Amino acid sequence: MGNGWHEWPLMVFTVFGQCVVGGFIVLALALMTGKLSREQELRVVGSMFGLWVLMGIGFIASTMHLGSPLRAFNSLNRVGASSLSNEIASGAIFFAVGGIGWLLAVCKKLPAGLRSLWLVVTMVLGVIFVWMMVRVYNTIDTVPTWYTVWTPLSFFLTLFIGGPLLGYLLLRVAGVDGWALRLLPVVSLLALLVSIMVVVMQGSELATIRSSVQQASALVPDYGLLMAWRVVLLALALACWCVPQIRGRKPAVSLLGLAFVLILAGEMIGRGVFYGLHMTVGMAVAS
Repeated sequence: MGNGWHEWPLMVFTVFGQCVVGGFIVLALALMTGKLSREQELRVVGSMFGLWVLMGIGFIASTMHLGSPLRAFNSLNRVGASSLSNEIASGAIFFAVGGIGWLLAVCKKLPAGLRSLWLVVTMVLGVIFVWMMVRVYNTIDTVPTWYTVWTPLSFFLTLFIGGPLLGYLLLRVAGVDGWALRLLPVVSLLALLVSIMVVVMQGSELATIRSSVQQASALVPDYGLLMAWRVVLLALALACWCVPQIRGRKPAVSLLGLAFVLILAGEMIGRGVFYGLHMTVGMAVAS
């Protein structure tokens, strides 16, 4: 029993990865609208560097989960047959296609006709990457606390909560503004509301899951408190993002940076609870 913090490498990998995918989608859509000047487009592409830094940190953290970074390549031994191998492979492909395309774009070596194709392909690869993350946990029927609809919902909600803010932050760094950006906080707010409902419904379901040796609700005794702190941090992040706009001002980049840190902190708490709910059972029943 605990709160799952011992799985911090996986927490970093999954949360950072999902936020990066969401952030890339925001930046890609901004570039594909055709409403940015050439100079703005170059700045937006340059700001994508932040995405690849976060993705790199996530992958470095994931190798620590293996005990030794030298074992990282072993995780690719069963691509197609193993959910773990598929996750790492899909993440590596997303990282490679996105990163190489970004480098070509920054060096002005990416033809204009191929840029949209690169953006679309990378967005699709990102969504596949997140889905492969889900499959690592949601296909294990002997872990009843993960073998539920709450797993895919939680993972994709992180994308919709953190991704828009990360994308907005990088667009502000690039000096891009516009009315469409005001829709991004709405996406994150709606995702937060759905996430709160997921927390409540998952919490009530835990009491019905048990094995011969343990009760799911006892795995993380502070489930309610931890999730409350998570919601508080996420709400504070959205407040930092939305309140200046409600007052008719643009959020400062520093304030947006603080908001994103709060998002990461909140989602890390939620992901820690997720890993803390792991049940290794031979016989578990959900009544």
